[in-house]
Amino acid sequence: MPEFLFQGWDEVARVPVVALLAYIALILFLRVSGKRTLAKLNAFDLVVTVAIGSTLATILLSRDVAVVEGFAAFAALIGLQYAVAWTSVRWSGFARLVRAEATLLVRNGELCHAAMKRERVTEDEIMTVIRQSSASELADVTAVILETEGSFSVIGRSRDGGTVNYSRAALSDPTG
Repeated sequence: MPEFLFQGWDEVARVPVVALLAYIALILFLRVSGKRTLAKLNAFDLVVTVAIGSTLATILLSRDVAVVEGFAAFAALIGLQYAVAWTSVRWSGFARLVRAEATLLVRNGELCHAAMKRERVTEDEIMTVIRQSSASELADVTAVILETEGSFSVIGRSRDGGTVNYSRAALSDPTG
């Protein structure tokens, strides 16, 4: 049998053992670091989450990476994310450096074309988000905000003149 299909039972047995150890370590690291570690509040948080997932996959599938080395990688990623979040809370200049700002794309039923262009969002994408939010048309919307992590918030007009928060939708390609 070709080696790329089967490398032996010792390799197969290694995966669940390493998975159990890595899973326990990851859960412990995440509990110690707090909820913010996987919050995906901004691009930096998302990158850390993806990196943690990639590290877990590497620990599980690569015989070249020892379990303890994988634990050190978890600790480094989570520690760096914690340090960035801690520094961001205490120093606004650093926060502006690592975090994006939310962007207003629709105000009182009017498209904000300059903001849309800057954020590379099309009118079709905004209309898709509005339709997905239960608002029927642009005139029904007080605001559409592109949040820091890439989702849209749609704030609509209520019948009594107040506002209602319709939805938070993920940024996706409306054509596919």
